[in-house]
Amino acid sequence: MAKPQRGRRPDPVEKPAPQPLQSVRGKAPAEGPLALDRLIHERLRLGILSALAVNESLTFHDLKALMQTSDGNLSVHARKLEEAGYVNCSKSFERRVPKTAYSITPVGRRALERYLDHMEALIRTTRER
Repeated sequence: MAKPQRGRRPDPVEKPAPQPLQSVRGKAPAEGPLALDRLIHERLRLGILSALAVNESLTFHDLKALMQTSDGNLSVHARKLEEAGYVNCSKSFERRVPKTAYSITPVGRRALERYLDHMEALIRTTRER
């Protein structure tokens, strides 16, 4: 009787291929006019856009306090919104102290309104059931 070789793994048992996920009825497509804006859907970015939508502009310090987050976290998320064209960032000095201020752009306001419309429709549909 032959001994099994040391260090050799037994042949793996083949697992069946995973089945594709079925779409949920009423779910928005990943792309297109009915898609959920994944950039806004993140909690901190939604908070930033919402705060800027009801204020003409807010400083970095104001947003940080309002969102209760760290400098680095706010900076990363604000930059993503700026790169998408959703917010404007202006830097200046006030008594030799750097000041960063953010404001929502028309593109950002439209994106936020579309996102809110999408969420309201989802809530309405869910409550009707």
